[in-house]
Amino acid sequence: MVLLVFQSGEERLSLDVSRVIEVMPVVNMKKAPHTPEYIAGLLNYRGTIVPVVDLSELLSGNHHAPLLSTRIILVDYTGTDGNHHTLGLMAERVTETVSASEKDMQSSGIESETAGYLGPIIIDERGMIRLVEVNRILPESLQKILFQE
Repeated sequence: MVLLVFQSGEERLSLDVSRVIEVMPVVNMKKAPHTPEYIAGLLNYRGTIVPVVDLSELLSGNHHAPLLSTRIILVDYTGTDGNHHTLGLMAERVTETVSASEKDMQSSGIESETAGYLGPIIIDERGMIRLVEVNRILPESLQKILFQE
């Protein structure tokens, strides 16, 4: 499996590139009222309104850093209703990919009900990289608000 690596603060994270639609620069977005702070806003992606999650805000409560390598990663998100949606993930230092197999992934041994999207960890020469499980980022209640038909 190929993983797209990025950062939130000093933590290295990744996601499976098979879920990635496109990696794009940060663009102006419209704020989504009555949503959690980690919803950075809504963007127009080729005529479709896409909600964007600020991963730094979600993980640490801190707004993303305005770096040249900060990007919006558009992913194929499968909701709990089984429907596919486009979701934007704003991440810092989106600059590399790594290859890993299932046998390279290790459990952290720590489970969190509020951060169930944080998956196993792989280790490379620079340290740990935690896998983000895309389909587990949004609670069902927020999916209903963001992905209204």
